[in-house]
Amino acid sequence: MNLENTQVQMRKGILEYCILHIIHRGEVYATDMLDELTAARMIVVEGTLYPLLTRLKNAGLVEYKWVESKSGPPRKYYKLTTDGEHFLQGLTDTWNELIHSTEMITKKVTTPA
Repeated sequence: MNLENTQVQMRKGILEYCILHIIHRGEVYATDMLDELTAARMIVVEGTLYPLLTRLKNAGLVEYKWVESKSGPPRKYYKLTTDGEHFLQGLTDTWNELIHSTEMITKKVTTPA
């Protein structure tokens, strides 16, 4: 097995959750999301982020508005919908359960035979 491939798959599995959390804090521009994800070592490129944002929008979890920019074309700012807030809460509950379950397994001390 390839360790790097497994690590990438683990990151992909929680990317949507992280993006929803970023948007939950307030209206946000996609480039700012990319910067935060990159700073957190969640390696993401535009080609991954934009299709995911479109999927979240089509699912009714996020919406966006166009805002004029003084330094270029208008920018799209994303925010969660009410359904998105509920969805994020469900993911947070699941995340907390997964942390608990994983810690139960990974922190279990074995006794010598």
